Amino acid sequence: MSDDSNLADRAGAFASPPPSDLDEAALTQWLQARLAGVVGRVTVEKFSGGQSNPTYRVSAGSDAYVLRRKPFGPLLPSAHAVEREFQLLEALHPAGLPTPRPLALCEDDAVIGSAFYIMEMVEGRTFWDGALPDLSPDSRRAVYEGMIDALAQLHTIDPIAVGLETFGRPGNYFGRQVERWTRQYRASQTEVLAGMEALIEWLPISLPEQTRMSVIHGDYRIDNLLFMADRPKVAAILDWELATLGDPLSDFAYLMLNWVLPHAPGKATLGGLDLKALGIPTLQEATQRYCQATGRDGAPNLDWYFAYSLFRGVGIIQGIQKRILDGNASSPHAAVLVAQIPAMVEIAWTFAMRAGAPQSLLS
Repeated sequence: MSDDSNLADRAGAFASPPPSDLDEAALTQWLQARLAGVVGRVTVEKFSGGQSNPTYRVSAGSDAYVLRRKPFGPLLPSAHAVEREFQLLEALHPAGLPTPRPLALCEDDAVIGSAFYIMEMVEGRTFWDGALPDLSPDSRRAVYEGMIDALAQLHTIDPIAVGLETFGRPGNYFGRQVERWTRQYRASQTEVLAGMEALIEWLPISLPEQTRMSVIHGDYRIDNLLFMADRPKVAAILDWELATLGDPLSDFAYLMLNWVLPHAPGKATLGGLDLKALGIPTLQEATQRYCQATGRDGAPNLDWYFAYSLFRGVGIIQGIQKRILDGNASSPHAAVLVAQIPAMVEIAWTFAMRAGAPQSLLS
């Protein structure tokens, strides 16, 4: 993660007072048996940001660690698999990808009430606003180029070489994902949205051909990265909950979606900004850099991929809405995300029609 001040920036500040949802005594005992640096009782502070796997700063004297756990209470099938996150970090960190070093995994719910893992605290800076208002044009360009290069590095790691050949299922990645997020959406659905119903019908019959397979992050954007304090290089890629094996164009299109969605202060999106004046690479420049780094001749039209990315986003946020109703949403700001669902569905359907979806599916 980062140092104290940047951790607070990244998570929207620590909860206050410190939360009582973890048994610090039980956690202390478990950590002391596994990490040599843990001497004396630990203290825990929860990051107030984040919607899926609750994340905490764990302080043990002069040392600090990061804990990620599953939410308490009933969960949707296959969601919040912190065990998979830990397995992934164990494979990618030694391969040289900038990730936090995983330290210990607990699969026993009896310790703190859910499975969790411990990873190192990585120092660095988090950028929440994609416009990078506090940086110079040269620094903005360097940050974006570093972000693109780190994604390309991930996508050029051979999953078999790092022991991740079984991390995802075979077959068309987008086909599996459309099926998964349709299932997840249905499991947490609270209302009928015509655009979502149309996407559920159209996406499976319009799947793009898959030509590559790699480890994909699943939520790759600027505010899920930590940058080194002294230079614009990625120090750590965070939040691997949605990672799997799949088509790297999923990650790439999800990142490029930020270039086409309207910018709002504090958001990663860039649409409507004067990128040339800001020093930020254009969509074309970003695409060219990624393709050159990954050995591609170019990228396909991204409208289908944009529609899919927003469809998946709705599926994720619908799960958050279900957790609100069940009383175990991780963030107090979860309702703000849920309110965005209708607009996200509308934008997704606009991209779908650009990719060839018939308007008649809405009727």
